[in-house]
Amino acid sequence: MSTLAVSAPPTERPRPLSDTPTTVRDLRGRTLRRNRAHVAAGVALLSLHQVAEALVPVAIGLTIDWAVVPGDARALTVCVVGMGLLFTVLALAYRTGARFTLRAMENEAHLLRVEATRRALDPRGERSGLRVGEVLTVATSDAEQAAQYVRAWSVAIAVVTAIVVTTVALLAVDVPLGVGVLVGVPLLMFLLRFPAARITRRSEAKQATAARATALASDLVGGLRVLMGIGARADAADRYRLASADALDASVGAAASNGLYRGLVTAASAVFLAGVAGVAGWMALNGRLTVGELVIVIGLAQFLAEPVQGLGMVGQMFATAKASAQRLVRLLNAPDALTPGERSCEGEPVLTLSEVGYRTLREVDLELRPGELVGVLTTDPRDAEALLELLSGRAEPGRMSGTLTLGGVPMHELDLEALRGTVLVEDHGSALFEGTLRSNLVTGAEADDERLMEALRSAAAQDLVSGHHDGLDRPVADRAANLSGGQRQRLALARALLADPPVLVLHDPTTAVDAVTEEAIAQGVRAARTGRDPARATLVIAGSPALLARADRVVVIVEGRVHRTGTHTTLTEQDRHYREVVLR
Repeated sequence: MSTLAVSAPPTERPRPLSDTPTTVRDLRGRTLRRNRAHVAAGVALLSLHQVAEALVPVAIGLTIDWAVVPGDARALTVCVVGMGLLFTVLALAYRTGARFTLRAMENEAHLLRVEATRRALDPRGERSGLRVGEVLTVATSDAEQAAQYVRAWSVAIAVVTAIVVTTVALLAVDVPLGVGVLVGVPLLMFLLRFPAARITRRSEAKQATAARATALASDLVGGLRVLMGIGARADAADRYRLASADALDASVGAAASNGLYRGLVTAASAVFLAGVAGVAGWMALNGRLTVGELVIVIGLAQFLAEPVQGLGMVGQMFATAKASAQRLVRLLNAPDALTPGERSCEGEPVLTLSEVGYRTLREVDLELRPGELVGVLTTDPRDAEALLELLSGRAEPGRMSGTLTLGGVPMHELDLEALRGTVLVEDHGSALFEGTLRSNLVTGAEADDERLMEALRSAAAQDLVSGHHDGLDRPVADRAANLSGGQRQRLALARALLADPPVLVLHDPTTAVDAVTEEAIAQGVRAARTGRDPARATLVIAGSPALLARADRVVVIVEGRVHRTGTHTTLTEQDRHYREVVLR
Protein backbone atom coordinates (compact mmCIF):
# COMPACT_ATOMS: atom_id res chain seq x y z
CA MET A 1 0.00 0.00 0.00
CA SER A 2 1.19 3.50 -0.75
CA THR A 3 2.26 5.79 2.04
CA LEU A 4 0.73 8.97 0.61
CA ALA A 5 1.03 11.87 3.00
CA VAL A 6 3.34 14.36 1.39
CA SER A 7 0.75 17.12 1.57
CA ALA A 8 -1.41 15.60 4.27
CA PRO A 9 -2.60 17.64 7.26
CA PRO A 10 -0.85 17.21 10.59
CA THR A 11 -1.41 13.80 12.09
CA GLU A 12 -3.83 13.77 15.00
CA ARG A 13 -5.27 11.12 17.20
CA PRO A 14 -8.62 10.28 15.60
CA ARG A 15 -10.25 9.30 18.87
CA PRO A 16 -9.83 10.79 22.35
CA LEU A 17 -8.45 8.05 24.56
CA SER A 18 -10.53 9.19 27.54
CA ASP A 19 -13.76 8.84 25.58
CA THR A 20 -13.09 5.50 23.92
CA PRO A 21 -15.31 2.83 25.50
CA THR A 22 -13.28 -0.10 26.80
CA THR A 23 -16.24 -2.33 27.65
CA VAL A 24 -19.74 -2.88 26.36
CA ARG A 25 -21.08 -1.16 29.48
CA ASP A 26 -18.93 1.91 28.74
CA LEU A 27 -20.20 2.04 25.17
CA ARG A 28 -23.80 1.70 26.31
CA GLY A 29 -23.39 4.46 28.89
CA ARG A 30 -21.70 6.79 26.42
CA THR A 31 -24.44 6.15 23.87
CA LEU A 32 -27.06 7.38 26.33
CA ARG A 33 -24.98 10.34 27.53
CA ARG A 34 -24.24 11.87 24.16
CA ASN A 35 -27.84 11.45 22.98
CA ARG A 36 -29.43 12.32 26.32
CA ALA A 37 -31.54 15.22 25.08
CA HIS A 38 -33.27 13.25 22.34
CA VAL A 39 -33.40 10.08 24.44
CA ALA A 40 -35.00 11.97 27.34
CA ALA A 41 -37.58 13.56 25.05
CA GLY A 42 -38.29 10.23 23.37
CA VAL A 43 -38.61 8.39 26.68
CA ALA A 44 -40.93 11.05 28.11
CA LEU A 45 -43.24 11.04 25.11
CA LEU A 46 -43.24 7.27 24.62
CA SER A 47 -43.97 6.85 28.33
CA LEU A 48 -46.80 9.37 28.00
CA HIS A 49 -48.13 7.32 25.10
CA GLN A 50 -48.04 4.15 27.20
CA VAL A 51 -49.75 5.91 30.11
CA ALA A 52 -52.48 7.20 27.79
CA GLU A 53 -52.93 3.74 26.28
CA ALA A 54 -53.15 2.15 29.74
CA LEU A 55 -55.79 4.68 30.76
CA VAL A 56 -58.07 3.80 27.81
CA PRO A 57 -59.68 0.74 29.51
CA VAL A 58 -59.80 2.73 32.76
CA ALA A 59 -61.67 5.54 30.97
CA ILE A 60 -64.09 3.04 29.39
CA GLY A 61 -64.79 1.37 32.75
CA LEU A 62 -65.34 4.68 34.51
CA THR A 63 -67.66 5.79 31.71
CA ILE A 64 -69.75 2.65 32.28
CA ASP A 65 -69.92 3.10 36.06
CA TRP A 66 -70.31 6.91 36.09
CA ALA A 67 -72.49 7.56 33.01
CA VAL A 68 -73.91 4.44 31.34
CA VAL A 69 -75.22 2.53 34.40
CA PRO A 70 -76.75 5.62 36.10
CA GLY A 71 -77.96 6.98 32.73
CA ASP A 72 -76.29 10.39 33.27
CA ALA A 73 -76.09 12.17 29.87
CA ARG A 74 -73.99 15.04 31.20
CA ALA A 75 -71.43 12.66 32.68
CA LEU A 76 -71.44 10.74 29.39
CA THR A 77 -70.63 13.95 27.48
CA VAL A 78 -67.75 14.75 29.83
CA CYS A 79 -66.43 11.18 29.50
CA VAL A 80 -66.61 11.25 25.68
CA VAL A 81 -64.72 14.58 25.53
CA GLY A 82 -62.13 13.23 27.94
CA MET A 83 -61.80 10.10 25.81
CA GLY A 84 -61.19 12.22 22.72
CA LEU A 85 -58.43 14.17 24.47
CA LEU A 86 -56.91 10.92 25.71
CA PHE A 87 -56.71 9.48 22.19
CA THR A 88 -55.26 12.74 20.84
CA VAL A 89 -52.48 12.66 23.42
CA LEU A 90 -51.95 8.96 22.72
CA ALA A 91 -51.45 9.47 18.98
CA LEU A 92 -49.32 12.63 19.12
CA ALA A 93 -47.10 11.38 21.94
CA TYR A 94 -46.23 8.20 20.05
CA ARG A 95 -45.46 9.93 16.75
CA THR A 96 -43.30 12.62 18.33
CA GLY A 97 -41.60 10.27 20.79
CA ALA A 98 -40.76 7.75 18.06
CA ARG A 99 -39.26 10.57 16.00
CA PHE A 100 -36.97 11.67 18.85
CA THR A 101 -35.92 8.09 19.54
CA LEU A 102 -35.25 7.32 15.88
CA ARG A 103 -33.22 10.50 15.50
CA ALA A 104 -31.09 9.61 18.52
CA MET A 105 -30.57 6.07 17.25
CA GLU A 106 -29.58 7.17 13.74
CA ASN A 107 -27.30 9.86 15.15
CA GLU A 108 -25.56 7.30 17.36
CA ALA A 109 -25.22 4.87 14.44
CA HIS A 110 -23.61 7.67 12.43
CA LEU A 111 -21.19 8.54 15.25
CA LEU A 112 -20.24 4.89 15.74
CA ARG A 113 -19.70 4.40 12.00
CA VAL A 114 -17.46 7.46 11.86
CA GLU A 115 -15.55 6.37 14.97
CA ALA A 116 -15.01 2.85 13.67
CA THR A 117 -13.97 4.17 10.27
CA ARG A 118 -11.52 6.65 11.78
CA ARG A 119 -10.03 3.87 13.88
CA ALA A 120 -9.68 1.66 10.83
CA LEU A 121 -8.06 4.53 8.88
CA ASP A 122 -5.80 5.63 11.73
CA PRO A 123 -2.37 6.18 10.14
CA ARG A 124 -0.88 4.19 13.01
CA GLY A 125 -2.86 1.14 11.95
CA GLU A 126 -4.56 -1.32 14.31
CA ARG A 127 -4.01 -4.86 15.51
CA SER A 128 -7.57 -6.06 16.13
CA GLY A 129 -7.01 -9.29 14.24
CA LEU A 130 -9.94 -8.43 11.96
CA ARG A 131 -9.58 -8.64 8.20
CA VAL A 132 -10.54 -5.75 5.93
CA GLY A 133 -13.97 -7.19 5.18
CA GLU A 134 -14.63 -7.82 8.86
CA VAL A 135 -13.66 -4.26 9.73
CA LEU A 136 -16.10 -3.09 7.07
CA THR A 137 -18.90 -5.11 8.68
CA VAL A 138 -18.06 -3.75 12.13
CA ALA A 139 -18.07 -0.18 10.82
CA THR A 140 -21.46 -0.61 9.15
CA SER A 141 -23.72 -3.42 10.36
CA ASP A 142 -22.35 -3.70 13.90
CA ALA A 143 -22.40 0.08 14.37
CA GLU A 144 -26.08 0.16 13.45
CA GLN A 145 -26.90 -2.79 15.71
CA ALA A 146 -25.00 -1.31 18.66
CA ALA A 147 -27.00 1.92 18.25
CA GLN A 148 -30.10 -0.14 19.08
CA TYR A 149 -29.24 0.52 22.74
CA VAL A 150 -31.00 3.88 22.32
CA ARG A 151 -34.23 2.24 21.19
CA ALA A 152 -33.92 -0.60 23.68
CA TRP A 153 -33.64 1.73 26.66
CA SER A 154 -36.38 4.04 25.40
CA VAL A 155 -38.80 1.18 24.84
CA ALA A 156 -37.80 -0.48 28.14
CA ILE A 157 -38.54 2.63 30.21
CA ALA A 158 -41.80 3.27 28.34
CA VAL A 159 -43.14 -0.27 28.81
CA VAL A 160 -42.06 -0.33 32.47
CA THR A 161 -44.03 2.90 32.89
CA ALA A 162 -47.02 1.22 31.29
CA ILE A 163 -46.72 -1.77 33.61
CA VAL A 164 -46.44 0.49 36.67
CA VAL A 165 -49.50 2.52 35.67
CA THR A 166 -51.44 -0.68 34.95
CA THR A 167 -50.42 -2.17 38.28
CA VAL A 168 -51.45 0.99 40.16
CA ALA A 169 -54.81 0.93 38.40
CA LEU A 170 -55.30 -2.74 39.27
CA LEU A 171 -54.33 -2.05 42.91
CA ALA A 172 -56.92 0.72 42.99
CA VAL A 173 -59.54 -1.74 41.80
CA ASP A 174 -58.45 -4.66 43.99
CA VAL A 175 -55.26 -4.94 46.08
CA PRO A 176 -54.74 -8.75 45.90
CA LEU A 177 -55.23 -8.65 42.15
CA GLY A 178 -52.71 -5.79 41.78
CA VAL A 179 -50.18 -7.56 43.99
CA GLY A 180 -50.51 -10.69 41.88
CA VAL A 181 -49.66 -8.72 38.75
CA LEU A 182 -46.83 -6.87 40.54
CA VAL A 183 -45.19 -10.17 41.53
CA GLY A 184 -45.99 -12.10 38.36
CA VAL A 185 -44.51 -9.70 35.80
CA PRO A 186 -40.95 -9.49 37.30
CA LEU A 187 -40.91 -13.26 37.77
CA LEU A 188 -41.90 -13.73 34.13
CA MET A 189 -39.15 -11.36 32.98
CA PHE A 190 -36.56 -13.10 35.14
CA LEU A 191 -37.36 -16.46 33.57
CA LEU A 192 -37.13 -14.99 30.08
CA ARG A 193 -33.53 -13.79 30.72
CA PHE A 194 -32.14 -17.29 30.21
CA PRO A 195 -33.10 -17.69 26.52
CA ALA A 196 -31.92 -14.07 25.93
CA ALA A 197 -28.34 -15.17 26.65
CA ARG A 198 -28.62 -17.72 23.84
CA ILE A 199 -29.73 -14.98 21.47
CA THR A 200 -26.60 -12.98 22.32
CA ARG A 201 -24.35 -15.93 21.45
CA ARG A 202 -26.23 -16.68 18.24
CA SER A 203 -26.23 -13.01 17.19
CA GLU A 204 -22.49 -12.72 17.76
CA ALA A 205 -21.89 -15.90 15.73
CA LYS A 206 -24.12 -14.55 12.97
CA GLN A 207 -22.23 -11.22 12.76
CA ALA A 208 -18.84 -12.95 12.90
CA THR A 209 -19.58 -15.42 10.10
CA ALA A 210 -21.18 -12.70 7.97
CA ALA A 211 -18.07 -10.56 8.46
CA ARG A 212 -15.80 -13.45 7.42
CA ALA A 213 -17.87 -14.06 4.30
CA THR A 214 -17.67 -10.33 3.46
CA ALA A 215 -13.91 -10.31 4.00
CA LEU A 216 -13.46 -13.35 1.76
CA ALA A 217 -15.64 -11.80 -0.94
CA SER A 218 -13.58 -8.61 -0.78
CA ASP A 219 -10.35 -10.59 -1.13
CA LEU A 220 -11.67 -12.64 -4.04
CA VAL A 221 -13.01 -9.63 -5.93
CA GLY A 222 -9.71 -7.81 -5.45
CA GLY A 223 -7.78 -10.81 -6.81
CA LEU A 224 -10.27 -11.82 -9.50
CA ARG A 225 -7.91 -11.16 -12.40
CA VAL A 226 -5.21 -13.27 -10.77
CA LEU A 227 -7.68 -16.08 -10.05
CA MET A 228 -8.82 -16.04 -13.66
CA GLY A 229 -5.23 -16.06 -14.85
CA ILE A 230 -4.29 -19.16 -12.84
CA GLY A 231 -7.59 -20.93 -13.47
CA ALA A 232 -8.64 -20.94 -9.82
CA ARG A 233 -12.10 -19.44 -10.18
CA ALA A 234 -13.86 -22.72 -9.35
CA ASP A 235 -11.81 -23.23 -6.16
CA ALA A 236 -12.42 -19.62 -5.13
CA ALA A 237 -16.15 -20.03 -5.73
CA ASP A 238 -16.15 -23.19 -3.59
CA ARG A 239 -14.37 -21.37 -0.75
CA TYR A 240 -16.88 -18.54 -0.86
CA ARG A 241 -19.77 -21.01 -1.08
CA LEU A 242 -18.60 -22.69 2.12
CA ALA A 243 -18.13 -19.36 3.90
CA SER A 244 -21.55 -18.22 2.73
CA ALA A 245 -23.09 -21.50 3.90
CA ASP A 246 -21.57 -20.97 7.37
CA ALA A 247 -23.02 -17.45 7.42
CA LEU A 248 -26.40 -18.85 6.35
CA ASP A 249 -26.35 -21.48 9.09
CA ALA A 250 -25.45 -18.86 11.69
CA SER A 251 -28.20 -16.53 10.43
CA VAL A 252 -30.77 -19.30 10.46
CA GLY A 253 -29.67 -20.26 13.98
CA ALA A 254 -29.99 -16.66 15.16
CA ALA A 255 -33.40 -16.34 13.49
CA ALA A 256 -34.54 -19.61 15.07
CA SER A 257 -33.44 -18.40 18.51
CA ASN A 258 -35.25 -15.10 17.97
CA GLY A 259 -38.38 -16.90 16.80
CA LEU A 260 -38.30 -19.28 19.76
CA TYR A 261 -37.82 -16.38 22.12
CA ARG A 262 -40.76 -14.50 20.62
CA GLY A 263 -42.89 -17.61 20.92
CA LEU A 264 -41.93 -18.07 24.57
CA VAL A 265 -42.72 -14.43 25.35
CA THR A 266 -46.11 -14.63 23.62
CA ALA A 267 -47.07 -17.96 25.21
CA ALA A 268 -45.95 -16.95 28.72
CA SER A 269 -47.76 -13.62 28.41
CA ALA A 270 -50.94 -15.29 27.20
CA VAL A 271 -50.97 -17.80 30.08
CA PHE A 272 -50.27 -15.08 32.64
CA LEU A 273 -52.93 -12.72 31.29
CA ALA A 274 -55.49 -15.49 30.95
CA GLY A 275 -54.99 -16.18 34.65
CA VAL A 276 -55.50 -12.50 35.51
CA ALA A 277 -58.69 -12.32 33.43
CA GLY A 278 -60.01 -15.56 34.97
CA VAL A 279 -59.50 -14.33 38.53
CA ALA A 280 -61.15 -10.98 37.71
CA GLY A 281 -64.16 -12.72 36.19
CA TRP A 282 -64.55 -14.90 39.26
CA MET A 283 -64.40 -11.80 41.48
CA ALA A 284 -67.12 -10.07 39.40
CA LEU A 285 -69.39 -13.08 39.73
CA ASN A 286 -68.97 -12.87 43.49
CA GLY A 287 -69.84 -9.20 43.56
CA ARG A 288 -66.36 -7.92 44.48
CA LEU A 289 -66.15 -5.98 41.19
CA THR A 290 -68.63 -3.75 39.41
CA VAL A 291 -69.29 -4.05 35.66
CA GLY A 292 -67.05 -1.06 35.00
CA GLU A 293 -64.29 -2.47 37.21
CA LEU A 294 -64.51 -5.80 35.40
CA VAL A 295 -64.11 -3.97 32.09
CA ILE A 296 -61.13 -2.09 33.55
CA VAL A 297 -59.48 -5.29 34.76
CA ILE A 298 -60.10 -7.22 31.53
CA GLY A 299 -59.00 -4.23 29.43
CA LEU A 300 -55.86 -3.69 31.49
CA ALA A 301 -55.07 -7.41 31.39
CA GLN A 302 -55.41 -7.37 27.61
CA PHE A 303 -53.37 -4.16 27.33
CA LEU A 304 -50.71 -5.58 29.63
CA ALA A 305 -49.88 -8.14 26.95
CA GLU A 306 -48.26 -5.41 24.86
CA PRO A 307 -45.80 -4.01 27.45
CA VAL A 308 -45.02 -7.51 28.75
CA GLN A 309 -44.18 -8.65 25.22
CA GLY A 310 -42.38 -5.35 24.73
CA LEU A 311 -40.11 -6.18 27.65
CA GLY A 312 -39.39 -9.52 26.03
CA MET A 313 -38.49 -7.80 22.77
CA VAL A 314 -36.34 -5.34 24.71
CA GLY A 315 -34.34 -8.31 25.96
CA GLN A 316 -33.86 -9.41 22.37
CA MET A 317 -32.76 -5.91 21.32
CA PHE A 318 -30.28 -5.72 24.19
CA ALA A 319 -28.88 -9.14 23.28
CA THR A 320 -28.42 -8.22 19.62
CA ALA A 321 -26.92 -4.82 20.46
CA LYS A 322 -24.53 -6.40 22.96
CA ALA A 323 -23.18 -8.87 20.40
CA SER A 324 -22.40 -6.06 17.96
CA ALA A 325 -21.07 -3.78 20.70
CA GLN A 326 -18.53 -6.44 21.71
CA ARG A 327 -17.09 -6.50 18.20
CA LEU A 328 -17.14 -2.70 17.99
CA VAL A 329 -15.29 -2.35 21.31
CA ARG A 330 -12.73 -4.86 20.06
CA LEU A 331 -11.95 -2.66 17.06
CA LEU A 332 -11.98 0.64 18.94
CA ASN A 333 -9.58 -0.68 21.59
CA ALA A 334 -7.24 -2.54 19.27
CA PRO A 335 -3.62 -1.59 19.93
CA ASP A 336 -1.84 0.58 17.40
CA ALA A 337 0.19 -1.28 14.81
CA LEU A 338 2.80 1.49 15.01
CA THR A 339 4.13 3.59 17.86
CA PRO A 340 5.70 6.66 16.20
CA GLY A 341 7.84 9.19 17.99
CA GLU A 342 7.52 12.95 18.24
CA ARG A 343 10.67 14.25 16.54
CA SER A 344 10.77 16.10 13.25
CA CYS A 345 13.19 15.73 10.35
CA GLU A 346 15.07 19.02 10.36
CA GLY A 347 18.27 18.18 8.49
CA GLU A 348 18.97 17.05 4.94
CA PRO A 349 16.73 14.00 4.22
CA VAL A 350 19.49 11.42 3.98
CA LEU A 351 18.19 7.87 4.37
CA THR A 352 20.72 5.61 6.08
CA LEU A 353 20.61 1.92 7.00
CA SER A 354 23.52 0.75 9.12
CA GLU A 355 23.83 -3.00 9.88
CA VAL A 356 20.05 -3.29 9.85
CA GLY A 357 18.47 -6.64 10.55
CA TYR A 358 14.74 -7.19 10.16
CA ARG A 359 12.82 -10.33 9.25
CA THR A 360 14.91 -11.87 6.43
CA LEU A 361 17.40 -8.98 6.23
CA ARG A 362 20.80 -9.32 7.89
CA GLU A 363 23.28 -6.46 8.58
CA VAL A 364 22.18 -4.36 5.60
CA ASP A 365 24.09 -1.12 4.91
CA LEU A 366 22.54 1.36 2.48
CA GLU A 367 22.62 5.13 2.02
CA LEU A 368 20.38 7.32 -0.13
CA ARG A 369 21.23 11.00 -0.49
CA PRO A 370 19.30 13.86 -2.15
CA GLY A 371 19.87 13.93 -5.92
CA GLU A 372 20.56 10.17 -6.13
CA LEU A 373 18.65 7.44 -7.88
CA VAL A 374 19.65 4.13 -6.28
CA GLY A 375 18.48 0.70 -7.39
CA VAL A 376 18.03 -2.34 -5.13
CA LEU A 377 17.87 -5.87 -6.48
CA THR A 378 16.74 -8.66 -4.15
CA THR A 379 16.96 -12.30 -5.15
CA ASP A 380 14.30 -13.17 -2.54
CA PRO A 381 10.95 -11.28 -2.65
CA ARG A 382 10.78 -11.50 1.14
CA ASP A 383 13.82 -9.26 1.39
CA ALA A 384 12.06 -6.61 -0.70
CA GLU A 385 8.95 -6.82 1.51
CA ALA A 386 11.05 -6.44 4.66
CA LEU A 387 12.85 -3.43 3.20
CA LEU A 388 9.55 -1.79 2.26
CA GLU A 389 8.22 -2.26 5.77
CA LEU A 390 11.32 -0.60 7.17
CA LEU A 391 11.24 2.37 4.81
CA SER A 392 7.50 3.00 5.25
CA GLY A 393 7.85 3.04 9.04
CA ARG A 394 5.65 -0.03 9.50
CA ALA A 395 8.36 -2.14 11.15
CA GLU A 396 8.28 -2.67 14.90
CA PRO A 397 11.46 -1.21 16.45
CA GLY A 398 11.69 -4.12 18.86
CA ARG A 399 12.05 -6.57 15.98
CA MET A 400 14.76 -4.55 14.23
CA SER A 401 18.48 -4.45 14.89
CA GLY A 402 20.98 -1.85 13.71
CA THR A 403 20.06 1.76 12.97
CA LEU A 404 17.69 3.25 10.39
CA THR A 405 17.79 7.04 10.23
CA LEU A 406 16.23 9.79 8.17
CA GLY A 407 18.03 13.11 8.31
CA GLY A 408 20.11 11.75 11.20
CA VAL A 409 17.03 10.92 13.30
CA PRO A 410 16.09 7.28 14.03
CA MET A 411 13.01 6.60 11.94
CA HIS A 412 10.98 5.18 14.85
CA GLU A 413 11.48 8.50 16.70
CA LEU A 414 9.90 10.56 13.91
CA ASP A 415 6.27 11.54 14.14
CA LEU A 416 4.07 10.40 11.29
CA GLU A 417 3.73 13.86 9.77
CA ALA A 418 7.51 14.19 9.53
CA LEU A 419 7.98 10.66 8.19
CA ARG A 420 5.18 10.62 5.66
CA GLY A 421 5.83 14.19 4.64
CA THR A 422 9.34 13.12 3.64
CA VAL A 423 9.17 9.51 2.48
CA LEU A 424 6.63 8.13 0.03
CA VAL A 425 6.61 4.37 -0.50
CA GLU A 426 4.77 3.41 -3.69
CA ASP A 427 4.25 -0.31 -3.27
CA HIS A 428 3.68 -2.75 -6.09
CA GLY A 429 0.01 -3.22 -5.21
CA SER A 430 -1.00 0.45 -5.20
CA ALA A 431 -4.67 1.19 -4.67
CA LEU A 432 -6.73 3.26 -7.09
CA PHE A 433 -10.19 4.54 -6.34
CA GLU A 434 -13.48 5.07 -8.08
CA GLY A 435 -13.68 8.54 -9.59
CA THR A 436 -11.65 10.05 -12.43
CA LEU A 437 -8.03 10.14 -13.55
CA ARG A 438 -7.79 13.60 -12.01
CA SER A 439 -9.16 12.56 -8.61
CA ASN A 440 -6.76 9.61 -8.50
CA LEU A 441 -3.77 11.78 -9.35
CA VAL A 442 -4.32 14.70 -7.00
CA THR A 443 -3.42 13.62 -3.44
CA GLY A 444 -3.05 16.97 -1.73
CA ALA A 445 -3.22 20.55 -2.97
CA GLU A 446 -4.87 21.15 -6.30
CA ALA A 447 -2.55 20.82 -9.29
CA ASP A 448 -3.08 22.45 -12.69
CA ASP A 449 -3.57 20.35 -15.81
CA GLU A 450 -0.03 20.96 -17.01
CA ARG A 451 1.48 19.43 -13.87
CA LEU A 452 -0.88 16.47 -14.13
CA MET A 453 0.08 15.88 -17.74
CA GLU A 454 3.78 16.22 -16.90
CA ALA A 455 3.44 13.48 -14.27
CA LEU A 456 1.54 11.28 -16.71
CA ARG A 457 4.20 11.77 -19.38
CA SER A 458 6.96 10.87 -16.93
CA ALA A 459 5.07 7.64 -16.19
CA ALA A 460 4.44 7.01 -19.93
CA ALA A 461 0.72 7.25 -19.18
CA GLN A 462 -0.27 10.19 -21.37
CA ASP A 463 -2.23 7.79 -23.60
CA LEU A 464 -4.79 7.43 -20.78
CA VAL A 465 -5.77 11.04 -21.49
CA SER A 466 -5.11 11.45 -25.20
CA GLY A 467 -6.92 8.22 -26.03
CA HIS A 468 -10.16 9.18 -24.30
CA HIS A 469 -12.65 11.97 -25.04
CA ASP A 470 -13.02 12.89 -21.33
CA GLY A 471 -9.29 13.53 -20.95
CA LEU A 472 -8.26 13.99 -17.33
CA ASP A 473 -11.89 13.54 -16.30
CA ARG A 474 -11.94 10.03 -17.73
CA PRO A 475 -13.98 7.84 -15.33
CA VAL A 476 -12.19 5.26 -13.20
CA ALA A 477 -14.36 2.40 -11.97
CA ASP A 478 -14.27 0.78 -8.56
CA ARG A 479 -10.81 -0.75 -8.03
CA ALA A 480 -9.95 0.71 -11.48
CA ALA A 481 -11.59 -2.34 -13.06
CA ASN A 482 -11.98 -0.49 -16.38
CA LEU A 483 -8.20 -0.09 -16.71
CA SER A 484 -5.69 -2.75 -17.64
CA GLY A 485 -2.96 -3.85 -15.24
CA GLY A 486 -0.36 -1.74 -17.03
CA GLN A 487 -2.61 1.31 -17.07
CA ARG A 488 -3.27 1.01 -13.34
CA GLN A 489 0.44 0.66 -12.65
CA ARG A 490 1.38 3.70 -14.71
CA LEU A 491 -1.40 5.82 -13.17
CA ALA A 492 -0.19 4.94 -9.66
CA LEU A 493 3.38 5.83 -10.67
CA ALA A 494 2.22 9.18 -12.08
CA ARG A 495 0.45 9.90 -8.78
CA ALA A 496 3.66 9.20 -6.85
CA LEU A 497 5.72 11.43 -9.17
CA LEU A 498 3.16 14.23 -8.90
CA ALA A 499 3.38 14.06 -5.09
CA ASP A 500 7.08 14.92 -5.49
CA PRO A 501 8.31 13.76 -2.04
CA PRO A 502 11.90 14.39 -0.91
CA VAL A 503 12.40 10.62 -0.77
CA LEU A 504 10.48 8.32 -3.15
CA VAL A 505 10.63 4.53 -2.87
CA LEU A 506 9.29 2.59 -5.86
CA HIS A 507 8.67 -1.15 -5.80
CA ASP A 508 8.43 -2.96 -9.15
CA PRO A 509 6.70 -0.07 -10.96
CA THR A 510 6.98 -1.63 -14.45
CA THR A 511 6.07 -5.32 -14.09
CA ALA A 512 2.83 -4.99 -16.07
CA VAL A 513 4.15 -3.06 -19.10
CA ASP A 514 6.00 -4.03 -22.26
CA ALA A 515 9.71 -3.43 -22.86
CA VAL A 516 9.19 -0.25 -24.92
CA THR A 517 6.96 1.32 -22.27
CA GLU A 518 9.36 0.19 -19.55
CA GLU A 519 12.19 2.07 -21.26
CA ALA A 520 10.04 5.19 -21.55
CA ILE A 521 9.14 4.97 -17.84
CA ALA A 522 12.80 4.59 -16.86
CA GLN A 523 13.69 7.73 -18.79
CA GLY A 524 10.70 9.62 -17.36
CA VAL A 525 11.41 8.68 -13.75
CA ARG A 526 15.08 9.66 -14.10
CA ALA A 527 14.19 13.00 -15.66
CA ALA A 528 11.45 13.75 -13.10
CA ARG A 529 13.53 12.93 -10.03
CA THR A 530 17.09 14.07 -10.77
CA GLY A 531 18.51 17.51 -11.39
CA ARG A 532 15.82 19.10 -9.23
CA ASP A 533 16.10 22.02 -6.85
CA PRO A 534 15.70 21.07 -4.08
CA ALA A 535 17.30 17.73 -4.84
CA ARG A 536 15.15 14.61 -4.67
CA ALA A 537 16.20 11.09 -3.70
CA THR A 538 14.76 7.96 -5.34
CA LEU A 539 15.11 4.32 -4.37
CA VAL A 540 13.89 1.74 -6.89
CA ILE A 541 13.45 -1.83 -5.65
CA ALA A 542 13.05 -3.76 -8.89
CA GLY A 543 14.51 -6.24 -11.31
CA SER A 544 13.92 -4.10 -14.37
CA PRO A 545 17.14 -3.69 -16.43
CA ALA A 546 15.81 -0.41 -17.88
CA LEU A 547 15.30 1.13 -14.43
CA LEU A 548 18.49 -0.29 -12.91
CA ALA A 549 20.53 0.91 -15.87
CA ARG A 550 19.62 4.50 -15.01
CA ALA A 551 20.47 4.17 -11.32
CA ASP A 552 23.59 5.88 -10.00
CA ARG A 553 24.39 2.58 -8.32
CA VAL A 554 22.66 -0.72 -7.63
CA VAL A 555 22.71 -2.60 -4.31
CA VAL A 556 22.35 -6.38 -4.71
CA ILE A 557 20.87 -8.22 -1.73
CA VAL A 558 21.29 -12.00 -1.67
CA GLU A 559 19.87 -14.13 1.15
CA GLY A 560 19.15 -11.03 3.21
CA ARG A 561 22.65 -9.53 3.01
CA VAL A 562 24.24 -6.88 0.81
CA HIS A 563 26.12 -9.01 -1.72
CA ARG A 564 27.57 -6.33 -3.95
CA THR A 565 27.20 -2.68 -4.98
CA GLY A 566 28.00 -1.18 -8.37
CA THR A 567 26.59 0.19 -11.61
CA HIS A 568 24.27 -1.83 -13.81
CA THR A 569 26.99 -2.33 -16.41
CA THR A 570 29.60 -3.48 -13.90
CA LEU A 571 27.24 -5.85 -12.13
CA THR A 572 26.01 -7.33 -15.42
CA GLU A 573 29.58 -8.11 -16.40
CA GLN A 574 30.91 -9.31 -13.04
CA ASP A 575 28.07 -10.65 -10.85
CA ARG A 576 26.40 -13.97 -11.56
CA HIS A 577 23.47 -13.38 -9.17
CA TYR A 578 22.71 -10.06 -10.80
CA ARG A 579 22.78 -11.49 -14.32
CA GLU A 580 20.51 -14.40 -13.38
CA VAL A 581 17.79 -12.09 -12.08
CA VAL A 582 18.05 -9.09 -14.40
CA LEU A 583 18.86 -10.76 -17.73
CA ARG A 584 16.62 -13.79 -17.47
